[in-house]
Amino acid sequence: MAQDSDLNAPEMRDRAVRAAQGQVPFDLLIANTRLLDMVTGRERDADIGVTGGLIASVHSPDRAREAHAFLDAVGRFAVPGLIDTHMHVESSMVAPAQYAAAVVPRGVTTVVWDPHEFANACGLAGVDYAVSAGRDLPLRFLTLAPTCVPSAPGFETCGGDFGPEVLSELLTREDIHGAAELMTMQPLLSGNPRVKGIVNAGLASGKRVCGHARGLEDGTLAAYAAAGVESDHELTSAQDLIARLEAGMTVELRGSHEHLLPEFTEAILELGHLPQTLTFCTDDVFPDDLANHGGLDHMVRRMIGHGLPPSWAYRAATLNAATRIRRSDLGLVAPGKRADIAILDDIERVKASLVVADGVLVSEGGKMVRPCLAAAPPVALRNSVAVRELRPDDFEVAAKGSTAEIATLSKPRFPAWGARTVDVKAGKLSLPDDMIRMAIANRYGRNLPVRVAFLENWGTWRGAFATTVSHDSHNLTVFGCDPVDMALAANTVRSSNGGLCVVSDGKVLGHLALPLAGLVSEAPLSETAESFAALRRSLDTLVDWEPPYLVFKALFGASLVCNAGPRLSDVGIVDVFNEQILETPVIPARSTPMHAQERP
Repeated sequence: MAQDSDLNAPEMRDRAVRAAQGQVPFDLLIANTRLLDMVTGRERDADIGVTGGLIASVHSPDRAREAHAFLDAVGRFAVPGLIDTHMHVESSMVAPAQYAAAVVPRGVTTVVWDPHEFANACGLAGVDYAVSAGRDLPLRFLTLAPTCVPSAPGFETCGGDFGPEVLSELLTREDIHGAAELMTMQPLLSGNPRVKGIVNAGLASGKRVCGHARGLEDGTLAAYAAAGVESDHELTSAQDLIARLEAGMTVELRGSHEHLLPEFTEAILELGHLPQTLTFCTDDVFPDDLANHGGLDHMVRRMIGHGLPPSWAYRAATLNAATRIRRSDLGLVAPGKRADIAILDDIERVKASLVVADGVLVSEGGKMVRPCLAAAPPVALRNSVAVRELRPDDFEVAAKGSTAEIATLSKPRFPAWGARTVDVKAGKLSLPDDMIRMAIANRYGRNLPVRVAFLENWGTWRGAFATTVSHDSHNLTVFGCDPVDMALAANTVRSSNGGLCVVSDGKVLGHLALPLAGLVSEAPLSETAESFAALRRSLDTLVDWEPPYLVFKALFGASLVCNAGPRLSDVGIVDVFNEQILETPVIPARSTPMHAQERP
């Protein structure tokens, strides 16, 4: 957002005081609203008087009050602008201007953005772009300093390297609002100096240190919070939700895992009240979902649909969020607060018809009042895919003898070590019919060999998929069975400086170019969403998905090596929690690359 108006400016406060008493006109009067009060949870009829960026008065409807501009909201609800407490613009594969134009008309006025996708792909240039690209938009981007570049140092490589010194420097900037999600959980708990230094830099800055606590519980969760990390969005069960609330952490309840929302809603209702530390976030939203369903408004809508009282849902997305991100000027429609206001035609459907941000009407009738202008991306974000042309043989694994024992990655999302004896033909592992290949090629000019893993319980595949959107190092990642198809998919993505590609039987069935950092399109959201949806439909015909874990989205997080369990990165099959690296899946004789109890 363009620089927020200074609510403490004496002239603005003076005018607000006089306007509230009827001595001078308001700059803007929003008349005849049905206000949903975030403090009491009650509804009441109210007019809202605004002076500059400040709410000067919330009073009973009064036709005698004067203003320079009027908005009539008769029959409609007023709520504070929605606040998304954790998100990544890059996951929507569009530029910040396109993202803003999609969510502001839906009532979202503030997002807390961790640009660690840009940072992992392009280093500090990615962070600088994030700040500049969000600066003059009607959506308030509160940009954080990425703490995990890479997410697991020593177990993967990426396009940047942010140690404690880099974090300290970033956190001195006024346009950086905290330390982003700390994904290096196990290194922090193990006392790793680099990771401790990053957390200490955040604490020393006086700004927030945000978290990512997937899989932590009991003592490890307590240790993580005791280290100074204050939030988490990586909840996989209602038990996780309650544990984090009891640990005093800010919960950023995310909408990106639909199957968990009924369970979360039930757990909240059983408490009998809405915890003050519970907020909502989107985390990752694909472009077609953004275009069709929106951003945080979709999360609010779904939680209401699952049975959460509307007043609770809106409070989580406004007052609770503002409190937890330390923005006391936001989250309420009340005198003295910043004038971020959404006027809704339907409280349960979260359908906004008017949106005011910092006292300015920015959206009317579901459309932006003024277009969101995109900032020119720097050269550093282009041509970020520095990988040689790949050959089918790059997706094979060399082995000796007639058979070989291999370490496998068993099951998506929550991978476990597996082992299998497979045939060796012509000096290469022969892929069993019930398995697929996953391959990762470093795309940052490191000239590392392509790493290959064999995956179990990943369904039946009749094609290949390649992507440079591969959390969190975003190396070129390929899935499939046939090395020929895999090579074609990889090289198609390489030729467009990043993107996604689906191939079957030697033919490209879908391709989405993402030339900015290998993550983002420069096309309008409508075009990006249409291309993405078409590509997803193509892959749907080639893979037998098994929800909720074996789904399209799992392909983008399969290499998130900071989480527990074995995963493939550009240095090999790695297990960060057990500090293991296998450069090849072939297990040498008498070697024990995994815990015995985890072997089949």
